[in-house]
Amino acid sequence: MKPTVQVLDSEVAAIHAVRELNQRGYRQEDIFVLTHNDDQTDILAETTNSNKIGVSEEGVFNSLANMFRSQGDELRSKLESIGLTDREAAQYERELDRGRVLVIAKLH
Repeated sequence: MKPTVQVLDSEVAAIHAVRELNQRGYRQEDIFVLTHNDDQTDILAETTNSNKIGVSEEGVFNSLANMFRSQGDELRSKLESIGLTDREAAQYERELDRGRVLVIAKLH
């Protein structure tokens, strides 16, 4: 099933969005945060007790390949690994370029 993606203007908005998803019954392991900056993503994931898109979503090969990709290519690859099309991934990567934050929820 395709994940839902919220595009937010700040980390504070992302914290509230994650909290709302928790209240609606989403499991922590099904909620991901993503920013254009890896350190910012790490801090936000820790603050919200949510996840980063990592090896378990991307697979070992893509995870290793991302070390050699540009930031934009890496972000698009991560977004595609959770079920978005290449076109959707490119659209959301542009939002990240603008400083926005993504909160992604996967349904099971």
